[in-house]
Amino acid sequence: MIGVVAALALGTGCMGSLCNPRALEPLFAKLQRQADPAQRRGRPVHILQIGDSHTAGDQITGAWRETLQGRYGSGGRGVLPPGRPYDGFTTRGVTATMTGAWQIAATFGRGWQGIHPPLGLSAYSLTSQTAGDAIGLVADSNERFDRVVVCGIAGPGAGAVFVNVGALSERIDYGSATRRPECRTIRTPGPAEQVDILVEAGPVTLTSVGTFRDAGGVAVSNLGVVGSQLVHFSRTDDQLIAEELREYQPDMIVLAFGTNEGFSGNFSPFEYEITLRTQIGRLRRLAGNVPVLIVGAPDAASRRAEMRRNTPGGEAQDCPGTLPVGAPASAPAPSPAPQGPLAAIMAALRGEETPAAAPAAAPSANYPPGAVVQPLPPPDRPQPVAGLFPPPALKAVRDVQRRVAQSLGVAFWDWDQRMGGRCTSVAWVRANPALMRSDYVHFTSAGGRDIAGRLQADLDRAMQAR
Repeated sequence: MIGVVAALALGTGCMGSLCNPRALEPLFAKLQRQADPAQRRGRPVHILQIGDSHTAGDQITGAWRETLQGRYGSGGRGVLPPGRPYDGFTTRGVTATMTGAWQIAATFGRGWQGIHPPLGLSAYSLTSQTAGDAIGLVADSNERFDRVVVCGIAGPGAGAVFVNVGALSERIDYGSATRRPECRTIRTPGPAEQVDILVEAGPVTLTSVGTFRDAGGVAVSNLGVVGSQLVHFSRTDDQLIAEELREYQPDMIVLAFGTNEGFSGNFSPFEYEITLRTQIGRLRRLAGNVPVLIVGAPDAASRRAEMRRNTPGGEAQDCPGTLPVGAPASAPAPSPAPQGPLAAIMAALRGEETPAAAPAAAPSANYPPGAVVQPLPPPDRPQPVAGLFPPPALKAVRDVQRRVAQSLGVAFWDWDQRMGGRCTSVAWVRANPALMRSDYVHFTSAGGRDIAGRLQADLDRAMQAR
């Protein structure tokens, strides 16, 4: 039996939910070297994830980062969009700040309007016309860094910035005879916790910022856009992506799209397959021989009538009234009517006023335009199971992802299967503690830790089978 498992691990078959693990062999070799503290030196192992709101929220990638850094050491926070590109932008491990009148462009949502600068790995660019505008990062103690990377756009008439790290200050002049991407690396004499980027004179366009610690370890970058689909990543600029990839040198690229495709009104498997094949080929061309892992779309549920037949030949079936097989180990129970801050968040998602019983200072929901946010029942009523169903396009998305991964020789992780399969989201919402939020799409912090643990456990099994 052990021989069979090892053979599968080295081939294109599946070990449980992880298919074609052989494609990740270069990553496994680097991680295994990091297991020996005596071999931890130089650039960290860098995992770069590109995706949608599951990635942007950092619930899962953040827990994954903490797991890997606890095991192999911290290599810094990794790559981030510059500043605070949208309301509700949150980070783990660092605190991002921004002052001034920055103009924001993005691959999706309000930022994708009119003429805009080139967009890179972060899918955002921030432009300042005014001297004194600033962005900054303050790292938690575990994410201290000794290497800062600032990427932007050079060109005729472009301005300059000062990058301040402690007593070190370096000027980056983006003036150039031709328009081109430029990433600049600044090394500090010792671990630092804060970096500030101050505009000396505009215009200045920044596309990403990275903080790393070159003492081995692991860095996990989460670059996600809420509401986006993989097709929106095709709006990024080849020249800029290539420049950033050369500087950030990822050891694995994770593609974590699929939820928004699965919730689209009319999903075309044919068109999606073209997009997926094209973008994988593009990343291979721009990044070189870097392992790619496709993370399949997770289970999710909807009540929206237009989702019942949102792909050709698809027909939704309601989730059963009892909890499905494969639910989390914790005993699920009906959720009480939400009160206090949660009620305020739910009301905000529906566009209603905060319930009178909620505190006036209750937090608002931080979903930018375009996020998949399900209509929720009034907070004073139980949430019925009847009428919930996974949109059929979600399965169609996974089928394409699995087929393309096998065809192109990249790894595929079946997130849906690892959760427990169809309609597991209902059980995860009602678990105690809740593992998914009440929209049956997004994950709580507890759910993020659970998913990160399951993903890493599957990667560990494949590493051990080498």
